[in-house]
Parts: sequence; C-alpha cells; structure tokens
Amino acid sequence: MLNFELSKTKPKLQNNHIVALQTRRQYLPVFLFMLLLCNTILYSQDLPTKNEVTIPSEEIQDSITVPIKPIISEINEAVTDTVKTDSIKPQKETLTDVVDYYGEDYVYMNQKERKVYMRNKAYVIYGDMRIDAGLIILDYNKNEVYAKGIDSAGVYSQSPKFKQGANEVKPDSIRFNFDTEKALIYNSRTEQNGFNVIAEITKRENDSVVYLQNVKFTTSKNIDDPEYYFYTRRAKFVPKKKIVTGLTNMYIADVPTPIGLPFAFFPLTEDRASGVIIPTIGDNGSRGFFFQNGGYYFAVNDFLDLTVLGDYYTNGSYGLRAESTYAVRYKYRGNVSLRYENLIDSERGFDDFAQSTVYNIRWSHSQDTKASPNSRFSASVNLGSSRYFQESINQTNNASALVNTLSSSVSYSKTFEGEPQVNTAISATHSQNTNTQQITMSLPSVTTSVSRIFPFAPKAGVKKGIIDNINLQYDFTGDNRINTVDSLFFKKEMFDNALVGMRHRIPVSTNFKVLKYLSASANTTYQETWTLKTFDKSYDATANDGDGGVVTDTISGFDSYRTYNFSTSLGTTVYGTFNFGKKRKVQAVRHVMRPNVSYNINPGFNQYYDEYNIPVVSADPDINEEVVEYSRFEGTLYGAPGQTSTSSIGLSLSNTLEAKVRDKDTTATEAKKVVLLNNLNFGTSYNLRGDSLNWSPVSFSGSIPIIPKLDLNFSGSLDPYALDNNNQRIDQFNIDNGGSLFRLTGANISVNYNFSSKDFEGKKEDDFENDTFRNGGRPDDLFGDATNINDGQIFADDSDSEVDENRDWYNYSLPWDLRVAYTMSYSNSIRQNEISSQSLMFSSNVELSPRWKVGMSSGYDFKNKGVTLTQFRFQRDLESWQMSFNWTPIGSINTSWYFFVGIKSSVLSDIKYDKRREPDKNF
Repeated sequence: MLNFELSKTKPKLQNNHIVALQTRRQYLPVFLFMLLLCNTILYSQDLPTKNEVTIPSEEIQDSITVPIKPIISEINEAVTDTVKTDSIKPQKETLTDVVDYYGEDYVYMNQKERKVYMRNKAYVIYGDMRIDAGLIILDYNKNEVYAKGIDSAGVYSQSPKFKQGANEVKPDSIRFNFDTEKALIYNSRTEQNGFNVIAEITKRENDSVVYLQNVKFTTSKNIDDPEYYFYTRRAKFVPKKKIVTGLTNMYIADVPTPIGLPFAFFPLTEDRASGVIIPTIGDNGSRGFFFQNGGYYFAVNDFLDLTVLGDYYTNGSYGLRAESTYAVRYKYRGNVSLRYENLIDSERGFDDFAQSTVYNIRWSHSQDTKASPNSRFSASVNLGSSRYFQESINQTNNASALVNTLSSSVSYSKTFEGEPQVNTAISATHSQNTNTQQITMSLPSVTTSVSRIFPFAPKAGVKKGIIDNINLQYDFTGDNRINTVDSLFFKKEMFDNALVGMRHRIPVSTNFKVLKYLSASANTTYQETWTLKTFDKSYDATANDGDGGVVTDTISGFDSYRTYNFSTSLGTTVYGTFNFGKKRKVQAVRHVMRPNVSYNINPGFNQYYDEYNIPVVSADPDINEEVVEYSRFEGTLYGAPGQTSTSSIGLSLSNTLEAKVRDKDTTATEAKKVVLLNNLNFGTSYNLRGDSLNWSPVSFSGSIPIIPKLDLNFSGSLDPYALDNNNQRIDQFNIDNGGSLFRLTGANISVNYNFSSKDFEGKKEDDFENDTFRNGGRPDDLFGDATNINDGQIFADDSDSEVDENRDWYNYSLPWDLRVAYTMSYSNSIRQNEISSQSLMFSSNVELSPRWKVGMSSGYDFKNKGVTLTQFRFQRDLESWQMSFNWTPIGSINTSWYFFVGIKSSVLSDIKYDKRREPDKNF
C-alpha cells in the first residue's frame, strides 16, 4: 500500500518520520477510493539517484469554492449523551512512537514489499532505542528492523550498534521487533561493569532479560583476542544486575583449563553490594592448614561500608579484622581498622609451646576545609601491641616491622574570631616505644591561646619604637599524663599514677632599632603552674625493715607555683661581596653573616623548697646529719621550679655563602646563583654566675649542596674544656692542657639522595602515601615495600588509567628511580674516639619493559659489618592479570617471600593464587 499526495515542497527522502497510525472512520470511504485510484496509476517507485534534482510541482488554484460543513458539530453542554461507552474497542496502534531513520547514500522505499532500505551511516530511532549500521532494512509487514554492516572488497565495516537506554551492544547483525520489543542479535559484544560479554546468538526478551548462547566472559580489553575468558553454552543475562550460566570453563590463550564450575553467578550491580569474601586456602607448616582473609562485605549505605575478615589455622590460631571506610562529600572522610590475633606456636604439651595475643587499632579521619572554617576535627590513631608488626601472621610489611614508635593523636580545635583572636584545642595523644614497650598518653590535653595584643600601638600607621611594639600574649596548657607499659595498657593500674597539671603563660616582648643597623628585642615571661598532686619527703628510721630510708607521701589537693624570667637580644646582618669580574666563570661570591648576642636571667625560687635530715656517719662528731633540700613539686607533670639563679650570655652566628656563576646557556643574560654553604650555624653560651666550667660546648650545624637534590648535612659539638685521667671535664681549657682549641665530642653526617629518570625529563614524581607511612615509617621503599596480601593489587586496572595501546619495548632509556641514604655518627666525649654508627641504605626500581618492573631495597651496616634487611621485588603486568614476587632473603627481623598472581579487575579479584612463607618469629 502506498499513500500518495501532492506536495508543495521538495521531498526529502533522507530523513523521514513515521507518525503512529490513527483511525478516522469518517475518512475511510475517501481513503479506499483514493487507494483504488492510485493502484491503477502507480505500481512501484524508481530509486532516485544521489543528489538528483527534482522539479517542484506548480501550485494550481481552484476557482470553485465548495463550502465544507464541519464534521464535528458544536455540542451543547446542557445536552448529555445517552451513549456513555463505546462497545467497540479501538484498534491498537501499530507503532506507538515516532520512527526516525536516515541513510547517507540513499533511503529506498519499496511500496510493494512495504520495506525501507537505508545505506551508509544509517540509523533508526524508535523511542529510547537506536540502531546504527551500514545497512538497515525497515519492514512494516512484520514491524521489524534488520541491521548489518557493509561488506566491501572483503572488508566488513560499519557493524551495527544497538543502544537502548544505558545498554549498548555491538553485534555483527541484529533483528528487532517493534511490537514485542524483542531482538535477535548475532555475534554481539557488550560491556557491563567491567565485564566484556561476547555471544554468538543473543535473544533479547525485554528490557531486563537477555538469553545468550555460546558466550565468552572476560575483563580483557582485547575483545577480539582475549588472553583469558570464561566460556559457557547457555547464560541468562540481566543488565546491571547479574549473569547466571550453566557449565562454565576457564580458557587461557584459547586453551581450556581444568578449572570449571557446574554453574556460575557473576554480579553486575553498579552500586556497592554486600557479599561473601572467599578465603585463601593454604598450608602454613608450623600452624597447619589455614583459611585466610575470608569474611563478609557490608555495603551499609552510600557513605559507609564494613569489611569483616577472619583467619583460622588448624593448630588453633585465629585472627579477626574489621575495616570500615566512610566519607561525606564536603564534610569529612576516614577509615577504621581493628585487628586481633590469637597466636599459638607448636602444640600443647610440647616444651616450645607458646600462646600470645596481639592487636592493632588504626583510625584516620580528616575534615574538609569547606565544612567549617573556624573548627576542625582530625584523628590519626595507630596503637596496639608493641610486637604486632613483628608477630602478625597476616601482614608482610617489613618496613613497618622496623618502626620503633607508634603514635596517635585525636584533636578538635576551635577559633573564635575577634580582636584578639582566641584559639582553643582539646586532644588525646599516645606515644609507644615498641622496643621498651613504654607508653605515654595524654587523656586529654587542652590548650588555649590568645593572639598577640599591642596595647600601645597607634590605631593607624606603622608601629615605631620600643613603646609602640610592646605586645603580650596568653597561653594555657592543661594535661592529664599517663605513663604505663604495654602489659598494663587500658587496665586499672595504668590510671593510678596519672599526673594532672595546668600551666598559664603570659609572654611580653618588644623590638626596636639601635643605631639604625642593629635589631634589639626584650622579652619577659610570667608563668603560673597548677597541680592536683604533690609529694612530701621525710626520713623514717623504721622504714625498710628498720634500716631507715626516705619516705615519699602523696598529697592530693590543689597547689601552685609562679616563676618569671627575662631575656634580651641584639643582632644584625652583615653582607660581604667579592667580585672577580664578569668574564670569569665564577663572577662573584657573597657571604652573609647574622651574628646575635643574647642575655638571659632566671631567678631562683627557693621558697618552693623544703628540707629533711638524714643521719650520716662522719669523722667529725659534730656532724651526724645531712640536710637534703627538695621541692614538693618534684615528680609532678611540669616538674619543680629552678632553685639556682642563672645568668648567661648567648652567642650565635649564622653563615650563608653564595656564588654567581656564568650560565652554561649562552643565551642567558644573567649569571646563575649557586649556594655553596647553606646555614652554617655556631652557638654557645657563658654562665655569669657559674663557679666553674662557665662556657658551654660550641654546637655547629650546616648543609653543603653537592649537586641538585643532594645535600651533605652535618652537625656536631666542640668542647673547649679538657678531660682528666678519669675522663671527667675539668675547669681548664683544652688548649692550655696541650691539646687543640676544641675537642670534637660528637658529630653526625647524613646524605639523602632521591632522583629518577623523570628528573631528566623535567617531570616531578608524584607524592604518595602508603600503608607503611600510616604506621609511622617512611613513605618510600627505602626499607622495603609493603604488600597488601588481601588483594595483592599492584598495577592499576587498565580501565582506571590511560594505557598506551602502542607501547612496546623502550628504545633507548628505561624508567628508573633511586633513593640513597647514608648516615654516620662519631663519639668522643670520653676519649673513645669511635664511629658509633655508620650505614648506607638504598632502594631502586627499574622498568625493564612497559609491563616488567623489578626493584630492590638493601643496605650495609659498616659498624656491625653486615648487610641490612634486603628485599627483592619482581612485578609483571599481564594485561588483564598481574603477578608479583617479593623476597626478603636477609634481615635481622624477617626473612620471607610472597608470590601472587590474579586478575586485576575488582569484579574478579577473588580469582587469584598466592603463596607465601611467613617470617620465623622465633629467629
């Protein structure tokens, strides 16, 4: 059937719209008459050539005007229709929406077959469905559309692309029915949540169910030749939800493996979903077989998740871990980790049987700066058993095992705007030495400070003179300090000896110029200290089973003391320049010196000291007792005030040496500045009230730049006094005792060098923070790299980063990095004249190829003459897979290895194989 009518405009066959058919009974006789008339005149339509010029029809004016009565007469609202419902149901429309289609070469309408042919960059749009292909056939008899590519000279191009909503399929050919909205797709390729699905035949039942035949599932980016895939003959596919299959086999390089399942389930949810975490099964040797890192993941909501993991060994050892991450955009984010392990060595009844428990608590919380500009809450917690990182059975972090200190801090700060500004903060801190197992905590610590106030400054203009620059501040510190050991942590005994103290401090200072070139300052500080506990000492002859001794009584109650001091300083800056001429390579050298002289006086506060007498045996019969002075504030949080008045003069000198060097770049117009000596500092003091040894040792420190990013840092101490035969300092200068002007009593030298191939490319390395840094160690791999044995993730998934598809072997340069650290300490305070420590540490990584990376961390201890902890790292990017091998063959703490191979995609992260040898904890 062909609908034909005269048109006043040029026909456009390239872009057509088919409007949904509607029934108009009153026009049916006229329509049938026109149909018979047209069939006697036209039978078919010729195919117009491309860019054919059509002649527009002339408009004919009809001189006869025929009045047409309106078909629908005006209805009086007062009259009601007696027929309320129509007993004959209207025929359902064939197409319920507009069909849009296009073809660049042609759009051929075959009226006899009732088909429309579109070729070259053709498309059909119907509702939310769109089909793009080289050739599209629209069949109105079946209400179907058929699409395929164009085969030209053996090259198949413009393959169909079927898209409905957010789902997109790229098949070889496709059939789609408008009535049933079912599709039959051949050799389809689609991507769902990181999964590439390749099927020979796909039958689309509706928007939510798709049946597949002869299907391949893979996360490989190379769909035509995937390095691995899962093959099944039958599958049911629910977009964005799941894939359910029958018998499934794993293929690697098109070779079937014995890895198979009678059925398989692949979740495809876009949002996070709760689910089971499959454990790793293996054999530990000393602890037996184990199930490790198995548990459950809870997707609580969009802002919070929870992972619960556990380990179990057949000898009875077990471990539990709970990890949670939370984030609220523009407010805060953080993570919490709780770990507990019950460790059993050997078997019950044996002599080497041992049982211990270790735990670790970590919490990191950071607040977005946009959340509240005047207040901030932050947390960085890392506490637990001192031996956790050495004894844990579920972590291979050698660098963390070398960390000697665990520290934590939870703080809240608030700023009260105004004049003056007030800042207050409350915090809880924790510091733990893993060697001595000593723990120091502040629960809580409160600080308040008032910004600097200039009471005599002018309201407008610059502050000048000694009076205008007088300023004062106020600081308050309160602390509840707890000192305990690892074994008493969070037990009642740890709170028994807590010390509470508060300190108020008001510094007043001013600065002014003297003789135009000298900068002078004067400072005085008033300080008041409060405590809730003091200690009274006395001698008791009946103590210690009658042997007598000093008895200390704790006195609970408020007590306080007040102190003050005064200091002043005078300094300037001296510049000296030596010019050698612009024609020389070194054109000039500039020396900058900053000398400073200070005077400090601290009164003695004898009023806070008491006495007690102890009996002594003396040759003098009149002397039978010894008077001992003490302060009741000894042993309190901030200690006792000074009893002896001190008055001293301090001397310091800072030096900087720079040079102007002719630039190697001949186009440069200015000389280049080079630092030769950076901050060479000297400092000493003279005690005016001391009866001997008035001069303190001269301390020095400095830094010498050797090459860019390589500085030689040094420090030390020079003593002007000599030693006696017992290596004790005497009140005689060393030069007067036949020695040099100073004795070098101690020195330290350190060199740190960190550079990579990116430095020669003008690029900077990315800053990073890893698990070792969170544990208090270094952020780099100088002491070994950390391996997360939960997932072994090393390389980023290709979908998460840009991948150079054309990358191959490096032509002439390999990406690399190198970190070197050298330290040496010298001691000679009692004529030992020895190097107390000397070591060299280094780490390096080299990319042998775009997907091969090797690394090494090691060092040498020159003092103990041995190799330090050494680690080798081998990492291989297998495109969709990844492989790594970490080996620690030498180490005073851990010797172990760890092998991992698995799929990179997080969707199939449970498909992996890992094997490791745990460190010998008893070694």
